[in-house]
Amino acid sequence: MSIHIVLVNPEIPPNTGNIARSCAATDSVLHLVKPLGFSIDDKSLKRAGLDYWPFVKLEIHESLDEFMVEYGGRRMFLATTKGERFYTEIEFKDEDMILFGRETAGLPGNFINQYKEKTVRIPMSKSTRLRSLNLSNSVNIILFEALRQIDFPGLE
Repeated sequence: MSIHIVLVNPEIPPNTGNIARSCAATDSVLHLVKPLGFSIDDKSLKRAGLDYWPFVKLEIHESLDEFMVEYGGRRMFLATTKGERFYTEIEFKDEDMILFGRETAGLPGNFINQYKEKTVRIPMSKSTRLRSLNLSNSVNIILFEALRQIDFPGLE
């Protein structure tokens, strides 16, 4: 039982390290989709994840296409500032997959358009000019809502 967090082309090692730490702490699965903006051995990646890396359920995929061949039939949601619904409008289920794009550009536009009905977003103020929240913060916001809805399985 777990939620799957999928990072498509992440670029910033500390973000990925922080997300890995959250995944380890919640028994969630972390998927990294290449190309990555860093080496998996990157010092700052390991530093951000501290000594939690041995506890991360990690899968690495060579491309988004490869990931979709393997997991495309699964229930998934795309987190994007262009999302059709708030993430709180979703009734999350065990084994759901939540996809997040790279820090500077998000998920590929053609991919979002292809799966528009699966898009979700975090509400943000219209009075600011911020494009988005930090990736690791965004992952945690949605991850913990999904876990709350499925009663935090195996967590205390």
